[in-house]
Amino acid sequence: MAFMASTASTASISSTSVGSSTSAATSALLDTYGRVATDLRVSLTDRCNLRCTYCMPEEGLQWLAKPDLLTDDEIVRMVRIAVTLLGVRDVRFTGGEPLLRPGLVGIVEQCAALEPRPTMSLTTNGIGLRRTATALRDAGLDRVNVSLDTLRPDVFRTLTRRDRHHDVTAGLEAARAAGLAPVKVNTVLMRGINDDEAPDLLRWAVDHDYELRFIEQMPLDAQHGWQRSGMVTAEEILTSLQTRFRLTPEPESVRGSAPAERWLVDGGPARVGVIASVTRPFCRACDRTRLTADGQVRNCLFAREESDLRTALRSGADDAEMAELWKAAMWGKKAGSGLDDPSFLQPERPMSAIGG
Repeated sequence: MAFMASTASTASISSTSVGSSTSAATSALLDTYGRVATDLRVSLTDRCNLRCTYCMPEEGLQWLAKPDLLTDDEIVRMVRIAVTLLGVRDVRFTGGEPLLRPGLVGIVEQCAALEPRPTMSLTTNGIGLRRTATALRDAGLDRVNVSLDTLRPDVFRTLTRRDRHHDVTAGLEAARAAGLAPVKVNTVLMRGINDDEAPDLLRWAVDHDYELRFIEQMPLDAQHGWQRSGMVTAEEILTSLQTRFRLTPEPESVRGSAPAERWLVDGGPARVGVIASVTRPFCRACDRTRLTADGQVRNCLFAREESDLRTALRSGADDAEMAELWKAAMWGKKAGSGLDDPSFLQPERPMSAIGG
């Protein structure tokens, strides 16, 4: 199998013999740097009903063929292996747009019945959330992250190439009403388009009891057009917010392995987060493993290689064998994403095909 690897400027530790013996001796998704993956991101589809400029071209992409996608039962089996054999505690369903997956509610319901029961969340663009929020909560979903980059419908059309702003805000309201809390809002600021909206977005989020997360634009667009100079940095975002709000940083001990640095807003209890994957990487505390919609394990969001589990899954491998393959994939994880390395190369797959 091909171990996936993310480029890193930090020198890697490697030992095949040590890796094999250590991997076999533990039931955890451990890597050579002592990190343990307990957070699983599961992509349910690469399809999306928006065309965000920082993600994909206007005409869309060549979608995965249906036979290549894991079936609902295969997804549930992989989650069961992760939870019962590998120590995963948190499961987040992603896309593309996961609400486009017809069997989503059933997948959530079956995963909620696992012992031990994982905490389950969903990252969505929110368009279909108004009609599904209650059903997802009843199935066992705990919370949602909804992507929304602007409060202005015209800017939304520019960014997403779709006139669906009202559907997203209605989906957010439905999620809050259904009790999928905390409702988190993910925002990417684009220079010259919506970078002036940070304080207004935070005011709106606080007023609506949403927890806002600003995310630095990452080099995961299908067009490979990302440029560091065009990215709105965490420092710029915080400077903008502080023109209207008093921000008090949470202690590092509170953050743990969470990707977002968080600040209390005007003394709290409201919080705002910034995920600075590019300028403030958090690789040392990373606890994530990713499963793509076509059954590939990625041990880093920015990896250029993947480990194929679908072939073994469909060739009769039992759960214990699948767990060993997954552990081997994670053991090869590199020290860092390599974003700070001048030789960094963007992954071939865009975010929509990887899943957040």
